[in-house]
Amino acid sequence: MKPVKARATRALPHGTWVDVCDNSGAKILKITTVLRHKTVKGRYPEAAIADIVMGSVKSGKPEMRKQVVFAVIVRQKKEFRRLDGTHVKFEDNAAVILKDRDGNPKGTMIKGPIAREVAERWPLVSKLASVIV
Repeated sequence: MKPVKARATRALPHGTWVDVCDNSGAKILKITTVLRHKTVKGRYPEAAIADIVMGSVKSGKPEMRKQVVFAVIVRQKKEFRRLDGTHVKFEDNAAVILKDRDGNPKGTMIKGPIAREVAERWPLVSKLASVIV
C-alpha cells in the first residue's frame, strides 16, 4: 500500500456514520475500526482520506444490513493539505465498500468525486470513479 501524499487530518473517529457512495446496496456505514492505524491506550482510532476501515452497514438493502464489511474513505468534510499547499475538502464524508482487504470494490460504479490520494493508493477503486479531484 502506497503512502498518501498529503497531510490528511484524521477526522473520522470510531463510531462515525458515513455515506456509502457506490451501488453495492449499502447506504450508511458505521466505522467500527481503522485498519493499519495505531494509537495510544484509551484513544479512539480515527480515519482519514484513503484509509481502510471496517464498518457495520446501518441502512441499505436487507441482505446488506447488519454486515461487517471493509471500506475505503474516499471523501471527508474536514479539509486536508496537499504537499503543493492546496487545501481540499468535500461536502460530505463518504466510503466505498470492498470485497476484501486487497481493494476490490463490491459495487460497479461510484457516485460523486473521489480524492486523488485515494486514486493513488487504491487503483481498483479509482477505475470506477467518474471524477477524481
